[in-house]
Amino acid sequence: MLKRLRSHVCGAWFEGNGTAVEVFDPTTGVAIAAVNNSGLDFAAALQYARETGGPVLRAMTFAQRGELLMAIAAAWHEFRDELLALSTVSGGNTRGDAKFDLDGATGTLSAYAKMGAKLGEARFLIDGPPIRLSRSPRFVGRHVRMPRVGVAIHINAFNFPAWGMAEKMAAAILGGMPVVTKAATSTAVLAERLVEILVEKEVVPPGVFSLICGSAGDMLQHVTTQDVVAFTGSAATGCRIRSGAAVIEKSVRVNVEADSLNSAVLGPDVKRASETWDLFIREVCTDMTQKAGQKCTAMRRIFVPVDKMDAVREDLIEAITNVKVGNPSSRGVRMGPLASQAQLADITAGIEELQTVAEIVCGALGPGELVDAEASAGYFQQPVLLQVKDSAAAAIVHTREVFGPVQTILPYSGAAAHAAALLNLGDGGLVASVYSDHRDFAAELALAVAPYNGRLNFGSKKVAEFSMGPGAVLPTLIHGGPGRAGAGEELGGLRGLSFYMQRTALQGDEPLLAHLLADGVEI
Repeated sequence: MLKRLRSHVCGAWFEGNGTAVEVFDPTTGVAIAAVNNSGLDFAAALQYARETGGPVLRAMTFAQRGELLMAIAAAWHEFRDELLALSTVSGGNTRGDAKFDLDGATGTLSAYAKMGAKLGEARFLIDGPPIRLSRSPRFVGRHVRMPRVGVAIHINAFNFPAWGMAEKMAAAILGGMPVVTKAATSTAVLAERLVEILVEKEVVPPGVFSLICGSAGDMLQHVTTQDVVAFTGSAATGCRIRSGAAVIEKSVRVNVEADSLNSAVLGPDVKRASETWDLFIREVCTDMTQKAGQKCTAMRRIFVPVDKMDAVREDLIEAITNVKVGNPSSRGVRMGPLASQAQLADITAGIEELQTVAEIVCGALGPGELVDAEASAGYFQQPVLLQVKDSAAAAIVHTREVFGPVQTILPYSGAAAHAAALLNLGDGGLVASVYSDHRDFAAELALAVAPYNGRLNFGSKKVAEFSMGPGAVLPTLIHGGPGRAGAGEELGGLRGLSFYMQRTALQGDEPLLAHLLADGVEI
């Protein structure tokens, strides 16, 4: 009998009684679970979080909220080996990819826990020093950030069921808002187990953290003016969330992190086999194959000076063909399957679209040679590297993200302005990477592309030893991007709390304001 995935709402587990949707092992195509939440009262679930979890969190100091985050991280770490194995079965992840997700989750929670400890016994933030408003020093203005009294609704993507959940909940809980998180169905097996651990160990107070497995139903029809919604996924779904009648009517805050055509640019100064060249080749290959290319931060467009195209193509092909694809639990396999049949179908269609303007120079449609896996059973797609001749004319490359192990090499003249013009055709990205040891080239390019990207990653010989690549989403740096990337912003240390807090201006007698702000901490 298949495992039935449950939701945890209103302080209890809930399992629907309607027709269930099956969840599959992407390596074998065998059903491993089923989910159905028919009959779930979403209005009650949200209200329980607001009325039960909200007051508890707001009564806590930042230090106490930080201790709660650290306890969540510790609970998950205690079951690390079990969770890593479950990540492989439910998500098709190699052990390395599973660690990337789970350790990213616990690392983010721990980072925010430490921020809470530094903020100490305060319960809200004081935003900057007093502002004198008249000739009298007594009449001043202050700004405060107070926890909103609603619920944070988090709708997560399939690719990072642990890390995606943790990066949103860390900022929300430290900011003082309870969370209702909706897991992506295809990888909800791991998400449910993560929450099950917290429930079994009684880590989280009632109402502070709830889980929805299955359909989101009419949840967004029950939002209030104090609620917020954070979504990670496709731009199309993000648009539907933003345009929901209740969301618009209640002016609900919405943060969207959507698909984006992230880029890498190789500088004209970089010589073959140099430290910076090798870093570029290594990180481009990693981004293509890590988690089978199913990362929102993964490079999709690789911009290369015309005179270096042949050398880059040769070195990338060599690196890519050394990556073994197959059963993610087998020794030596570095890339597993895609997460679902739907992902495979979308990626197949995407590669076919790219082929209308680009030539495949490495790989092909289909699984290719697999290690310890049946091509006909799992959801495999071998790495595919394409190349175009005219970068500006290849419009589809700048508008169609293929969310898998697929990249396209595009030539540019070697001038920073030309690279920037081509890169910005993507109309907004989460991250762009520049590989160059020439400071003027890097600076010119950065100034031109910064308005179009949420993060810029600079690779050079100076940082080759330390670089984590663009795929690492760090809790101390913002994550998000403009335009087609969703126009959202998460994490960034204490910046991530802003979404969950209301900034309010205070003006009046300075001693009165000082009294009002006694439970705050200035940032």
